[in-house]
Amino acid sequence: MPEPLIVLEKLRRQYPSGDSMLTVLKDIDVTIESGEMVAIIGSSGSGKSTMMNILGCLDRPTNGSYRIGGRDTGTLDADDLAELRRKRFGFIFQRYHLLAELTAVENVEIPAVYAGESKPDRTMRARDLLARLGMADREDHKPGQLSGGQQQRVSIARALMNNADVILADEPTGALDTASGNDVLDILEALNAEGKTIIIVTHEHDVAARAKRIIEISDGNIISDTRTDHDTPATQVPPFVAVSGSTDAKAFGSLTGRLREALRMAVRSMRAHKLRSFLTMLGIIIGIASVVSVVALGEGSRQKVLSDISRLGTNTLEIFPGKNFGDVRSGKIRTLVVADANALAGQPYVAAVTPTVSTSSTVRAGTTEASALVNGVGEQYFEAKGAKLVTGRLFDADDVRAKAQEVVIDETASKTLFGDDAGSAVGRTLMIGQVPGKVIGIIQAQQGGFGSSRNLSLYMPFTTVQTRFLGDSALRSITVRVAENASTALAEQAVTQLLTGRHGSKDFFILNTDDIRQAITSTTETMTLLISAIAVISLVVGGIGVMNIMLVSVSERINEIGVRMAVGARRNDILQQFLIEAILVCLIGGVLGISGALAFGALFPLLGSNFSLVYSPASIIIAVVCSSLIGVIFGFLPARNASLMDPVEALSRD
Repeated sequence: MPEPLIVLEKLRRQYPSGDSMLTVLKDIDVTIESGEMVAIIGSSGSGKSTMMNILGCLDRPTNGSYRIGGRDTGTLDADDLAELRRKRFGFIFQRYHLLAELTAVENVEIPAVYAGESKPDRTMRARDLLARLGMADREDHKPGQLSGGQQQRVSIARALMNNADVILADEPTGALDTASGNDVLDILEALNAEGKTIIIVTHEHDVAARAKRIIEISDGNIISDTRTDHDTPATQVPPFVAVSGSTDAKAFGSLTGRLREALRMAVRSMRAHKLRSFLTMLGIIIGIASVVSVVALGEGSRQKVLSDISRLGTNTLEIFPGKNFGDVRSGKIRTLVVADANALAGQPYVAAVTPTVSTSSTVRAGTTEASALVNGVGEQYFEAKGAKLVTGRLFDADDVRAKAQEVVIDETASKTLFGDDAGSAVGRTLMIGQVPGKVIGIIQAQQGGFGSSRNLSLYMPFTTVQTRFLGDSALRSITVRVAENASTALAEQAVTQLLTGRHGSKDFFILNTDDIRQAITSTTETMTLLISAIAVISLVVGGIGVMNIMLVSVSERINEIGVRMAVGARRNDILQQFLIEAILVCLIGGVLGISGALAFGALFPLLGSNFSLVYSPASIIIAVVCSSLIGVIFGFLPARNASLMDPVEALSRD
């Protein structure tokens, strides 16, 4: 003889109550055959709801055994129990437990979602079930738009969605008027007539009388178990068995389908709580925008610094006589000569080289008079210093050999001596002391270097300055521009070795402007790193905000979690849903943060800054990855807490 469908043996359920244990069920022995319609009746606190929760695998007994279809539920883990609820049980709750943001059809579909059924198939089946229950014209309405009787019909359709063979109804008429309650009982009788096992928990004798078997429970003990001999009256409810049930789909299809549904539900939840979702995103938006903007700000300022340094002469070596600046003997050292510059010009690591001499003089242009620094330089000086010609021309090697009395001035000198019309200066004659000079070109103003004065700067061939002003062949300095593909540090070593060999001793020192560039760049990078650290802290704070809001979200949606578990959701399904929601919040926040950073970059020049933000694709990609990781890391704890909840505890809380 086959074993009954449901077997309870010596089943006991106890709960902690202070320092003692409260026994709700006391060694219950019950068997229920497949196809029975059983009513469990008792007053409040009698233990009937606890018994139903154990029957539906929402709760576990403290002692004793419960077998369903020959399977001992005591040996099953959480996912195995979820499979039982998904395949064998359908729940009809007194308070309906419909999800407010879903339509009637979508509420009915939920069990099939976790069974892995395809969207078209489950939608068709859900609509068919609602139509059989007289809800065809209300299938797209949300619970708030339905009456109590209509909501209970949706709950019944949900219980039938996966073709469960056991229907558990907890006070199914408790929240309904008499007519709606009778309609629900008619449906349950029709389902029983078609072979479903119906178990009703109620405290109403009129409802229990509709069953074929009544089990009365009091203070955790079964006090009576009687069968009735009445016939089930005919009803007008359409048959349900003809609608084929759902079984779990293949593993891969089921997993991808559940992931899609988790994504849909996460999006729906975010749309239903727009303000909460935005506030959750706000910390991520600020953090991501800060990180991206700071990196762009640092890169923009770094490039601006390098640009300014290049106007001083990038990759240049300045060779001076003496041991260092301020060496009192440097004026007596006469060994730094043009021949040294010529020797350096032939080296493979040199891009340009120029001898340099200088003197101060008074310059007159018409009635305008000013003090000026007269720089005697070679034709490669302007290339070595990265000077840009504004108008006119620069002197060449022929002018240097001819000791031409030609002058190149910068824009500052042009405005001082000739006014705002720079073009009018070219071709004009200056009196430099007692020596006339013709202006042949104007260059952009050079940045003041180390040791520079506030005097105007004029540039003439060094041969002219040596013969017309100084009467001396010694050089003040030699400027070497290092080739782009050469190391300035190695070039400095090579220059030192070459000149030491030529002079017989090291009677010179070298100022490596690349050292200055590296020092300034290093300072800029340090400041960027500091500000980035502050931005990252704001990002972490935003992540903590995500975790807090998600924890609140879990506490607000405990009842929803219980409903999903009751209809067969696995722990991983609940984990996925809340984790995907956290990741979506962070991803959208990341995209909005990046958009905010780009918008700030567009507005930044309008603030009067003399440089622009330079965005790095790598920093943007890293920002998106960071926002995703924040969703995973800070969303995992709330999601895990949700997945570990006890179904019966979740259902008992609103």
